[in-house]
Amino acid sequence: MEHEELHRFARKKRRTRLCLIMGLCAVLSLVVILAISLGVVNSHVLSSSSPSSESLKKTIIDKCEAFIQNNKSSSANNCQKIWSAFQQAFVGRDPCNVPMEAYDPLIHTVIQDPVCNRMLFWSKTKKIVHDFTEKRDCFLTLEDTLLGFIMNGLTWCGKEESNETFTTGCPGWTDCVNNTVRSFWNRASAAFADAACGDVTAMLNGSIATPFSPTSIFATIEVKRFKAAKIKSLSVVLVTKQNKGTTCDDPSLQDLQKEIDPKLKYNCKAVPESKIQYCISHPDTACGACWSNSMNLCMRLK
Repeated sequence: MEHEELHRFARKKRRTRLCLIMGLCAVLSLVVILAISLGVVNSHVLSSSSPSSESLKKTIIDKCEAFIQNNKSSSANNCQKIWSAFQQAFVGRDPCNVPMEAYDPLIHTVIQDPVCNRMLFWSKTKKIVHDFTEKRDCFLTLEDTLLGFIMNGLTWCGKEESNETFTTGCPGWTDCVNNTVRSFWNRASAAFADAACGDVTAMLNGSIATPFSPTSIFATIEVKRFKAAKIKSLSVVLVTKQNKGTTCDDPSLQDLQKEIDPKLKYNCKAVPESKIQYCISHPDTACGACWSNSMNLCMRLK
């Protein structure tokens, strides 16, 4: 009896040990599964918020090469060098502490031929001015230049103690003065104004209370860099709704006249938006005719 009881006790003990081992294995398996699952989740989170340097680089290089292919006068530019100079301006820096001067090396990397008598500045008329220049090549805006074309519509920034470039989580235009994107456009606008020569045109919005806004890039940066030694005249095209809006006698436009060098010839013409839209839909129309009095007759005849 004693041997039988001992045998039963031994078997019971082995079953208990086996159960414990199986239970421990089940727990370990569960831990491993959870660890793998968490690893996958964390990997997804990291990848979704990870820097997008490569995708932005590809976008910029592709846009750069496409522009050069369509504009042979820009063939001397090196897209890889442009990307490198671009990154140097903001990588590793606080995205709210990137002054416009940080983009100086980028500006100096780009080779841009002067386009005298064709430079078109704008303020609060972005859509119509680019619809206009898209259909014809007699005028050129900043966004029609190599750098303007590449960066238009893009968002980017760096972060302190990081060598990466980010396209999300960046400060917005008004979040801080020296944010990465705003400083770029300020510097690019300054370079565009510095290059202005001959007869210069500006398309302003005549449907708002202050066509020449004192806080706009046109007022704070571009106009201040117009040089009488290079520029002959400034022609303002004031885009208005039919028989509505401000006129060329608007006080803000008088302020504009005071801002520019008195040696510059200044003229202003209020032009209905419908007239410019007509020119957009009829690209064979001469550019100068788009805001001339003769254009009114052409539109009536149509």
